[in-house]
Parts: sequence; C-alpha cells; structure tokens
Amino acid sequence: MAMLFTLLSYSVTIGLIISLLVLICSMYFIAGSKRSAWPPGPTPLPLIGNLHLLDMRRQDLSLIKLAEKYGPIFTIHLGRNKAVVLTGLQTVKEALVDCADIFSDRAAVPIFHAIQHGNGVFFSSGKMWRTSRRFTISTMRNLGMGKKPIEDKIVEELQFLTEKIQSYNGKPFMLREFACAPTNITFAMIFGNRFEYKDTAYIKMLDLIDDVVVLLGSPYLQLFNLYPALGFFMKTHKILLEKIDEICVVLKDDIIAKRQTINNNCLNSFVETIVAKQEEERKMEGTLFHDDNVLATTLDLVMAGTETTSTTLQWAILLMMRYPDIQRKVQSEIQTVLPSGRLPRFEDRTMMPFTQAVIHEVQRFANLIPHIPHATSADTYFKGYFIPKGTTVIPLLASVLYEKTQWETPYEFNPNHFIDAEGKFVKKQAFVPFSIGRRLCVGESLARMELFIFFVGLLQKFTFLPPPGVKESDLDITADPCFTLRPLPRLECCAQIQG
Repeated sequence: MAMLFTLLSYSVTIGLIISLLVLICSMYFIAGSKRSAWPPGPTPLPLIGNLHLLDMRRQDLSLIKLAEKYGPIFTIHLGRNKAVVLTGLQTVKEALVDCADIFSDRAAVPIFHAIQHGNGVFFSSGKMWRTSRRFTISTMRNLGMGKKPIEDKIVEELQFLTEKIQSYNGKPFMLREFACAPTNITFAMIFGNRFEYKDTAYIKMLDLIDDVVVLLGSPYLQLFNLYPALGFFMKTHKILLEKIDEICVVLKDDIIAKRQTINNNCLNSFVETIVAKQEEERKMEGTLFHDDNVLATTLDLVMAGTETTSTTLQWAILLMMRYPDIQRKVQSEIQTVLPSGRLPRFEDRTMMPFTQAVIHEVQRFANLIPHIPHATSADTYFKGYFIPKGTTVIPLLASVLYEKTQWETPYEFNPNHFIDAEGKFVKKQAFVPFSIGRRLCVGESLARMELFIFFVGLLQKFTFLPPPGVKESDLDITADPCFTLRPLPRLECCAQIQG
C-alpha cells in the first residue's frame, strides 16, 4: 500500500512537471511569436541590451552601421527598453508623412519629462502638443515669421553683428561669437526686444543655454535616461535641472511683467500673446494654457530658437575657412548680384544658386540634430512588422542626410549635391534637417531667412581665415556631440575685411 502511494505521488509529481514544462514552452512560443513580429535586430544582452554596439557619443553613426546589416527598419534594445529605428528616406517618409497619425507622438525621455512634465510644444504629445503647436505657429506668423517685418530685423541685426566682428580688427575670436545675432532675433520675437551684446543678463542667458546644450549631450545624462532609477547616485541631470531653473526664473519674471502691462490691442511678443491667451481661457475648464504650459512652451522656443540657427551659422563659417575655394566662389556670386554693396534680402536667393547650395550643404553635412525619438500613438503594423502602442521610434534623420543612394559623396562637404548640370540650385527630398511630417520644425521659415541673410551679409563684408599658424587643411571639422552636433569647442577664426 505504501509502495502504491509512493508511485502515485511520483506520477502526480511527474505529471505536474510535464504540465509546467508544456506551459513554459507554450509561453515561450507565444512570446517568441510576438518577438518575431517585431522588426529584426541584434540579440540583446541582459540589462544593457545592445548598448555595447553603440557609440554613445555618436549613436547616429552606430545606428546607420547597424542598418546595413538589419535593414531600413530594425529593433534596438536600449538597456531594457525596446526601440524601433527607421532609416533611409523612403522608410522615414512613409512613417512621418504617410502614417503621421501613428508616428507623431513624442517618446517619454526621462530628462525631458523632468524638465517639461509633458507640457510645451516639442516634448509633449496628444492634445497638449497639437494645441501648443497650433498656437505657437499661428503666433509666430502673426509676429512676422517669414515675412518682411522680421526680415527687416534680421538685416538690422546683421549690421550689429558685422560691427562686432569688425571690432576684432582681424585678430582671432571664438566661433561662438556668431551665436549672438540669431539669438537676438529669437529673443526679439519672444520678449519683444533685442539685447546689446555686452548686456550682462543677455550674456548670462547665453551661457546658461550653452551649458544646458552641452549637458544634454553628456554620456552620464544618456545613462540617466536609460536607467532613471540610478538618478539618486548621479549628479549630471541635477546640475542640468538647476541650469534650467535659472533660465526659468528669467522667463517667469518676464511673464509676470507682461501680465501686469499687457495691452490686448497691441501684442508685440510671443510672451504677451500667450499670456493674453491664458487670460482669455483662465475661467475655462480644462484649458491647456495653464502656468506650467505657458512656461514650458516659452522655454522650448528659447532653447530651440537660440541653439539651432546659431550653431548652423558657426558650421558655415568653419566650413568656409576649411574650403577657401568655395568661400571665394560664394563671394564672387554675391558681388555679381549685389555689386553696389547693398545689404542682402531674402529674395536675392533666387539669383544665387551656388550660395543657396552651400547653405543647404552646410545643413546637410552638419547633421545638427540626428534624431529625436518619437513614439507610436496606437498599435500598428508597419512594413509587415507589429509595433505596439507607446513604442519608442527613432526616425534617423542622419541616415537620410547621409544616404548613399541620395548623395554622391554623403560624408563629404560638397555643395554640388544641390547643383544640377545647368548650374541651377535644386532642392532634394532627402534634405530633411528640419525633419518632415507633423513634427516639422516650427521655426523653419525663420531659420532659412536668418541663415541666408547672415551668411551672405558676412561673406559680403569679410573673408574668414584660420588663426595664424593654422592651415586650412588642419581645421578639424569633426562634430562635438552635445544635444546638437556642434563644431569643436575653442575653435577660432579671423575676419579680414574685403577690398
């Protein structure tokens, strides 16, 4: 009897083990089926995922290399988080333009959530993003973005900039000095007035913005974004948040001042307009124009409007020093179109095909913002693969700007990328420095106007040279990976007055 009981116990135990194994195998098969529905990609390691395959300072170049093995759409494991990478013009365009409803949300990046808490225009999603973006674009247009009133301010600012450059009397100065002019255009639209370049408050604001951009590119901050639980033991993100708080103090003071003196019949700045909108909707239930969003939206414009155009202008000057033959060709075209020394206007671009090509090639080559993560707003099938709602998606703009099938020499500075056989300027679909689709840069028209007028005005007045003792061929045009890809810090140039 005891033996029979023992045998029954063994049978039950074996049965339970077999059932458990069947259950585990079934679960593994189901999980494997789900995994196989995702785009292919490298096998992840425990905890770190595929981080060992990435250069954390230049993830864009690492992802381009992985695309050569896994195709234009693949899965990457960033720590314990999955992301789908989209590469090449066709794939990126299909996602951001043809399937914009699905791919226009913003991924939840811990540091940006800590800064904006889902508010603002750049790092928000859903109704908050749509409302803030619609208001921002409308307001900026009403303030003259892309129109003659702002063009007049850019031409005026050009004269202040040339005076500043001339004051160095041909001696070396930092490339960063070119940041003042584009920043002043942005500040004039946001706050309603420009600043003197020597204004201490203005200089402090520029320094804070510079610090933030550098910190955002820190590998330690990327580590925080991947493993936010480690934030308790880290300090980079804390320093960054302190810098952001300092900027926000200035913005809050201006918002309060504008609220006390606002005249709804005469709104001359973005802050005045958004404060007026807030007052209009203050009693409305569920309004999105609350204090946090007003501050976050203003902060977004300050950061984006000061960094991108000013950094592109610095790249333009550096590349002209590096390639003096191209600089001379641009100057020759400028002199042909503006022989009397008249200051440039945006409409002059139609008669300057080579200059236009150079400006576009600067933006392509600089690859200023290789990518900003998106997210899916719903479960979707894309190119035969299943991508769940909320998945981080990386539309790799760098892969489009450097796509071998789109550009003859993708990793070289070559203005002929934008010149046809007849010497005419031609803009290409693969030119996507402002992104494409619904997340297209809100300040694109302003940036294009600023870049043309500042670039032409500077080369009309000066020839830019390396510092004494430095050959053109010795100039390092390697990017410094911050939040944007900047020229290396501490680079200097000399400005020689023409004629």
